[in-house]
Amino acid sequence: MDSGRRIRLAGAAWLLATGWLASGCSSADPAPAAGCVEEGRTLNLAFYAFFAPVSASADEDPAAPGFSEHVGYEADLIDALEAMDETSLLFDRHPVAEWDGIWLKPAAMEYDMAGGGITILDSRTQDEDGNKVVEFTSGHITFRQSLLVRTEDAERIASYEDLTEDVRVGALPATTGEVRLLQIVGLANADGVLAEGTRIETPGGVVVADGTADYVISAGYVSPALRMRSHLYPPAASMPQVVYLGQLTGEAELLQALRDGDIDAMARGEIGNRDASSVSDGAFAVTALDDAIELGGFTLSAGDATLRACVNERIDWLTDDMNIGYAQWRENPSVFMERARLWNE
Repeated sequence: MDSGRRIRLAGAAWLLATGWLASGCSSADPAPAAGCVEEGRTLNLAFYAFFAPVSASADEDPAAPGFSEHVGYEADLIDALEAMDETSLLFDRHPVAEWDGIWLKPAAMEYDMAGGGITILDSRTQDEDGNKVVEFTSGHITFRQSLLVRTEDAERIASYEDLTEDVRVGALPATTGEVRLLQIVGLANADGVLAEGTRIETPGGVVVADGTADYVISAGYVSPALRMRSHLYPPAASMPQVVYLGQLTGEAELLQALRDGDIDAMARGEIGNRDASSVSDGAFAVTALDDAIELGGFTLSAGDATLRACVNERIDWLTDDMNIGYAQWRENPSVFMERARLWNE
């Protein structure tokens, strides 16, 4: 077994053991049929519009025609799903500007599937009442968190241990980038409970966490009083401030704030940060790589077990059981379409 395969399998095992990973296909799933859906049916796909290069709109302006055009890693994966013979998959793609809760879109039946670089978490399969309303497909991409900083600050902010009360870290709310940051620096525990004394700016004023479950920020649930948070102030000098931006305009707002010096670092997945660094003409650098591995997938309604099993079988083929992922696509953007042609042969 090659080392990359061992790392991916070890990462999946770690996620299962720690509860971060929810299985995309259970033993109760029915055997996939020859076609995933009846002939002539078009599936509605909600995709996050601001997560280049994984999932994005071709034009960031919601008023532009290109806003409805899906581009990136997941777009090419979906194209390949559509190209596979005897599959009957056809997607009508709908851009979604707001990240928070996009994974629950299929539960409302307006959409059949949702994507956008969504980390597979059991908590994200449940509604506010704890009912399981969506299921994840097989994983198709791995993530790990990191910090993006201005190049001149790369030595000063080289690790999470360098984040003190004078450092402002930008984050997009409800992302695993935010959640892992809070956990790593001690602002929240593994359940998302904020440290006692943490001050949170909200539209209704500043609230202070008391160390109980009344003040929770996790990737699947946020306490109602904290849902419109804009700034988090730490209870200890060894912890950073957290600044929230990009709720409706995506992470471009965070990148601009980093350029302008309004924040000192950006907590985000390594893929997005590497991409931003590579096109920054040397302005940005990636630091503080997290050890934890996350697995990303699509969501479907919990009642669509037959469709999920069928999509899983085809995603597993296209990714060669996760031997093909983002790195291989980055090197060869046609890799999934080539796998689809092998399926057809």
